[in-house]
Amino acid sequence: MGDGIGRYRGTESKLAQWLRRRPKRTAADDENRREALLLAAAAAGLPLAPAAYPVGYRCSCERIGCPTPARHPVSFAWQTQSTTDRAQIERWALGEPEANFITATGMVHDVLDVPLAAGRAALERLLAQGVEVGPVAESAESAGDGGRMLFFTATRGTPEDEDEWWPCELDCHPETMDEHPGLRWHCRGSYVLVPPARLIGDEDEHPAVAWVRGPEHPLPDPLNLLETLTDACARHAAEREERGAHAEHEVAWPLGRS
Repeated sequence: MGDGIGRYRGTESKLAQWLRRRPKRTAADDENRREALLLAAAAAGLPLAPAAYPVGYRCSCERIGCPTPARHPVSFAWQTQSTTDRAQIERWALGEPEANFITATGMVHDVLDVPLAAGRAALERLLAQGVEVGPVAESAESAGDGGRMLFFTATRGTPEDEDEWWPCELDCHPETMDEHPGLRWHCRGSYVLVPPARLIGDEDEHPAVAWVRGPEHPLPDPLNLLETLTDACARHAAEREERGAHAEHEVAWPLGRS
């Protein structure tokens, strides 16, 4: 997977154009780029905290059977630890050069997280309609999930209107999946990996989590994207179900008689 920045028409920033023209990167170049992207995310208001990272084919947390290898925060206090402070992020990046980073949602921003194929279709449709989309990241396939696309939006909840909070665990309950198939709404109490991030089996020069549209884009209201995303997810789910039904009816080529 390439840098993933601005691969859709009208989304490429000057930073993305410059990165594409760069010569072959060294380890120092990669570290400088990583730090620059993290600081750009923080400057856009995304609070960051260190996360686990891949060590060969295991998670750096060394937990046997880690359920989310290289995808979880390092500290249980990640919500209070998350910050946009430039000096603190520089210290983390320098002190933990292999670490991924998460961004805590529900403070400044939410994330609408959809299957990759559905997200690409929705993004193309939204851009064609002239909708202000905001930052978008792609997460490559991991553990057979087919990959995800992350749409960063303004948050729907604030401490002043507590009733508006939608805890992330609600969207994982089976009773919500018919209404929003394949959609996960990350808000208060949740987090996502922020680019650039590496996953198990990822090649160093191709981060598995990368920007499609960078954090310099303003955060939109999630309701402006929700209908298109849910429609794309419903279409994606129907296509998967149809493919599954066809697979069940396939008959293996008969073996010849001996």
